[in-house]
Amino acid sequence: MNKIKLTREEQALLVSVESGEYESTLTDLRRKELELAAVNTFKKDKRINIRISKRDLMAVQSRASEEGIPYQTLVSSIIHKYLSGSLQDITVNKQRRPDT
Repeated sequence: MNKIKLTREEQALLVSVESGEYESTLTDLRRKELELAAVNTFKKDKRINIRISKRDLMAVQSRASEEGIPYQTLVSSIIHKYLSGSLQDITVNKQRRPDT
């Protein structure tokens, strides 16, 4: 079983939930809004076809296998994260730093 590293805030929230001390401030209206957003986020009502290199496809399939999800789901997730601005470019910090 993989251990997930939690921040202090996440750990405090987990302890609060597990001890029964946490009280949600979520209203019924907000819950319905969030449920609708979740349904619409995961609704897959369009199909696309793309051409990518064999090497990239194999890499995506391998990464999806490591995550335990279908590769199409991984590709869809990558596109969604990119469009929502939540996809992080880890190579930014690896770029050449100017000489000091």
